[in-house]
Parts: sequence; C-alpha cells; structure tokens
Amino acid sequence: MNKHTKNAFLYAIIVAIGSFVFGLDAVLISGGFKFITQEFNLTASQVGLIGSAPGIGVLIALPLTAFAANKLGRKVTLQIIAIFYIVSAVGSAFAPSFLSLFWFRFLGGLAFSSVTLASMYIGEVAPAEQRGKLVSTLQINMGIGFTAAYLINYWILQKMGSDLQWVKDLNLAETGWRWMLGIEIIPAVLWFLLLFLIPKSPAWLIYKGRVDDAKKSLSKVYPEDKIEEQVQQMLVSVENSVGKNSSTISQLKEIFSSKMRVVLIIAFTLAVVQQFTGMNAVMIYAPTMFEQLGLGTDAAFSSTIWIGVIGLVATLISLSLIDKFGRRPIVIGGLILIIISISTVSYGFKQATYQVTESAIVKMKDIPNIKKLNAIVGKEFNSDIEFKNSLTEILGVESARDNSGVIFKETAHMNAILILLSILTFIAAFNFSIGPIMWVLLSEIFPISNRGVAIPLFALISSTVSALVQYLFPLEMEMFGAATTFIIYAGIVLVGLIILYKYLLETKGLSLEEIQAKLKAN
Repeated sequence: MNKHTKNAFLYAIIVAIGSFVFGLDAVLISGGFKFITQEFNLTASQVGLIGSAPGIGVLIALPLTAFAANKLGRKVTLQIIAIFYIVSAVGSAFAPSFLSLFWFRFLGGLAFSSVTLASMYIGEVAPAEQRGKLVSTLQINMGIGFTAAYLINYWILQKMGSDLQWVKDLNLAETGWRWMLGIEIIPAVLWFLLLFLIPKSPAWLIYKGRVDDAKKSLSKVYPEDKIEEQVQQMLVSVENSVGKNSSTISQLKEIFSSKMRVVLIIAFTLAVVQQFTGMNAVMIYAPTMFEQLGLGTDAAFSSTIWIGVIGLVATLISLSLIDKFGRRPIVIGGLILIIISISTVSYGFKQATYQVTESAIVKMKDIPNIKKLNAIVGKEFNSDIEFKNSLTEILGVESARDNSGVIFKETAHMNAILILLSILTFIAAFNFSIGPIMWVLLSEIFPISNRGVAIPLFALISSTVSALVQYLFPLEMEMFGAATTFIIYAGIVLVGLIILYKYLLETKGLSLEEIQAKLKAN
C-alpha cells in the first residue's frame, strides 16, 4: 500500500469515526428506555418521541447541512456536527425531565447528518478503485458503535444490581441510564480533535474555483501524474451541470429534471426502503422486543449484543465483496433475504400464545399484587395485544409495564429461537446489503454540482421515514402487535425490491464522471 492509499484510508477512518459516535448515540438509548420510562412514567407515545427525537432533529439538520457543506465546506461542517454530539451527550446524561431529555436527544439529531456528509466527503476524496471500500467504512464504524453500545448497556445493567462500593458511590442503581448516555462524550470529543487532521474536499474546492488548493488536497491521495486528470474530470463535471454558483433552488430543479429521472427513482427508493425495513426500530427497541420473547431482562440485554456483532461481521463481508461482485447483486439479494426473515418474524409472533399458570404466579411472587392474575389462570391468549390489555386492566398500567420482562418470561409460549434467528438473519442481510451500500450509491450517482444538495435531500427523506418508523413502532406494538407490524415492513420492502430490480444500475469500478455518463445514457 503506497502513501497515497494509506492517506485515503486514514482520512476515511477519521471521518468515519462520526459513524461510530452515531452508532453509540442511536443505540445507547435502547438500554435506558426501561429505566427512563419508570423514572419519568412515560406513555408509549412519549417513549416513541424519545426514540424518534434524533430522527426529528435530523430533518432540520439535513437542509442546513446541504447549505453548510456548500458554503463552509465538508470539513468545517463535520467539526460543527461533532460539537453537537458533545453537547447532546452531556445534556442527555444530566436531563432532569422527559422534556429536557427529548430536546437534548433532538439536538443530537442535528448531528446525525454526520453519516450523510461523511459519505459525501469520502466519495470525493477516495480513488475510484477504493471508493466502495472506503465509503463502506462508515457502516463498519457504525456497526462497531452499535456493538459497543450494546456491550456498554449490558455491562452497566449488570453493575446496577451490584453491591460494590463504587457502584453505591455513583448511585448506579438509579443513574445507570444516565451513564449509558453520557459515555458518548469521550469518542465525540476525540472525533472533533481528529477532524483537524483531514484535508478539505478537492471536489468542494473545485466547486469554489480554488483549483490550486484542490490540487494540494488531491496530492495527498493521488500520485502526481494523476492529479491533473482528476482536476480536469471535476472541472468538466461542474461545467456540464447547472454551474458552480447555482442556488439551492437551481440544484433542486436539476435533481428533479427529466435527465435525472433514473437517479431520482433509485435514490428515492433506496432512501425509503432502507428505513421501512424497520432496522432502526429493531436496533433502538431491541431489549423491549426481546423481553416479549420471554427471555427476561438480563437475557434480552445480552441477546442484543448479537445484533451488534452480527451486523458488524455482515458489514465486513459486504466490504470485502462490494468492489468484486458490485452493488446491484448485493442489494437485490439482500432485500430478498430481508423480506423472508422479517416475514418469518411476523409468522413466529402470530403463532405465539400467552397463559398465566399457578406455578408462574409463584415464580412472580415479588411483583406487587401478582395474585390478582389468578383471575385469568388457565386462560390462553392468542394475541399479545389482548394479553397486554388484560395485564394492564388487572395490574394497572405502571405495574404491567415495569414488570413486563418477568411476566412474559413466565407466560409466553412461542418459538423464540425461530424469531430470534430470523431477527439476526434480518440484521445480517441489512448490514450486508442496503445498509452500507445505500450510502455508497448516493455518493456515486449524483454529479459534483448538486451532490451537496442531493445527498442531504435524500438523507432527509430517509430520516423522515426513519423518524416516522421509530415513533410509530411502540404504538404499533401496543395497538396492532408484533405480527402485523413486521408483515407491514415486509410488504413495503417487496415493493422497493421490484422497483430497484428494474432501475438499479451497476457502478462498480467506474469514476464518478463515468457513472454520470452511464446514468444519462439510460
């Protein structure tokens, strides 16, 4: 590996640390939901708001990111985003109320555009033959962040019940969820400092007419004899578009013009389908969902670690194959496996039954007023919704909610192994295909002149769907049940698969300019 390739990998890894912080921020909250709900006495709607707050925040951030990326540059905008992560982590850890926690989580959402901007930056810095691998480092670091978050949550959960002196000194039994959210401060600060080491995007410098500065940036990642060729390709790309001084409105007009029709269809479908797989909802609410399998709280938390590990391994495999087999076959194959796996999850929950027995009541003797459940001993419930409603009616909202893990462990009868394996298969398929490859494709299919608006735009669409899915998931689980919720996701992904099968083009091994020519030809 020569020094230019090493530099490209170094810059990509530094920028991709933002995805690690994103992964932590997105998943650390999953471990705290149970305790936050108890401390602030939250309803399902309020839980959904806490879960979707970052998704709501990013809806505002992405248009601002588009402006800042073009006005201030990719590097400076990334540094501003790092500051938002730091402030959000500090505020969330010390939040005194539901409302303040919501707003600090919302502030963290302003930083979620880090993934979007990072894919843009890496796509502009990386040589064509390395671009797929380097952009995929975003998903790798995100996967590492997810895994680290689940491990941290599980470790803190174990310590919360410990009699160790330092645990008592920190009052971890009551403040454990705050430590879960506060741990993010450390990597966020580190990322902010490391961002000073990366060069400015050569594509942005060309866009601003700073050709000499662009050559200096390119010299760090390209041999001297290839710099002029790259500069000329970028200049032609800008000149053939709406112009480097075009407004955001002009760039949007270009994006929605007839010549960009295929690009528009591909980008919109990717943005919507990626989120309607339900991936983010599963990641965020995993401990709660696993409790419904009857695993119990400790086992539910430990099982979530497999989500992070399998997701990371699948991403690494995808990284090793993306530039060999191409984007299209991996995306199409991954979506087929996603549909099969989440349909199986739906089937598993549909076959589940719930029954309170006398022996179960004895095992749950520590739950206040548990003997009231004698009223439904022997009655079999074929619906999780019906069973939850009966528990709430007998025990009360708070008791049924706070003790759900123990209750489901003793009363649920289902093929938990089938459901768990199907969920893990879904995680693997997502992280192998549309998870990382969507960002690779978005960084490739748009010309330089409108990339600063186009990528944030479709990330905005993706984030809108994500916020909607994350907010609705607790409500859907409460109103419709798990079986119906997951079959809805499977149906939407099927529609997306049909569209992408028709329109998605292969982009592997092509320069950004060659990709544009291929798309225009179609």
